Amino acid sequence: MSEANYQPKTPMARRFRGFLPVVIDVETGGFDAKKDALLEVAAVMLDFDENDQLICTDTVHEHVKPFPGAHLDPKALEFTGIKPFNPFRFANNEKTALENIFAPIKAAIKKQKCQRAVLVGHNPGFDLGFLHTAIERTKLKSPFHLFTTFDTATLGAVAYGQTVLLRAARAANIEFDPNEAHSALYDAQKTAELFCKIVNQWPDVK
Repeated sequence: MSEANYQPKTPMARRFRGFLPVVIDVETGGFDAKKDALLEVAAVMLDFDENDQLICTDTVHEHVKPFPGAHLDPKALEFTGIKPFNPFRFANNEKTALENIFAPIKAAIKKQKCQRAVLVGHNPGFDLGFLHTAIERTKLKSPFHLFTTFDTATLGAVAYGQTVLLRAARAANIEFDPNEAHSALYDAQKTAELFCKIVNQWPDVK
């Protein structure tokens, strides 16, 4: 069915025009998606509760082994604190890690009767770029829209006059521990809380 003829049938699909927002954060070994390693991926699923409030539900998190030949920038590793070859990371290769991330997303797309997922992130072009490049390497099918994203940096600027995640979260009265930041799981969770807080300020357009 074409997007032009699509008729949303669930609150989630109706609210976001047939798209399923999924909050994603990645941690990497640098800024170049083609050369630098993807090291962590976290996804937070969203749903509407009985009061029509958008809430965080399930979370999935994967540590990722650097792909063969991947570059690892020492400054990036120092910034994130990730030790890529520590066996206690219990990391999976890219394909397995992405399959584990994508499985609940694909299930939610079907459950919510959406067309596809849309990546929600804080400056999400970075996250989407690394995901798409890893998908190309692993030859997997992406559940995400090719280029559409929902950016909490932009939304934070509109709602609270803040573009930095920590500052936007605190302006929204969301607890944020800077010592926990730069973990894909923590940043994804806080980004998801911020996105929900902003969305819930706006009434559903029916």
